[in-house]
Amino acid sequence: MLAIGRALMAKPTLLLLDEPSLGLAPVMTDEVFEAIEAVNAQGVSVLLVEQDVDRALEAASRGYLLAEGRVAGSGTSAELRASDTVQRSVLGI
Repeated sequence: MLAIGRALMAKPTLLLLDEPSLGLAPVMTDEVFEAIEAVNAQGVSVLLVEQDVDRALEAASRGYLLAEGRVAGSGTSAELRASDTVQRSVLGI
């Protein structure tokens, strides 16, 4: 959260985040994602790289699925959640 705060001090129009939930307790992960959503609601675009796909799709308006360094799928969060590929391979549904 400190790194996010430091980045926001520069008043960015785009915030790049790489695995912000890595190593955090679930309660802290909830707080980080709430902060990310609040920052986005204030007009800052957020580019989020996250392995917790379900959580990332909750916060995102659009997503890109990467497999072996290539874009394997893209669309709105709703489209990706409904995708059979994403459900089977990523979300385990």
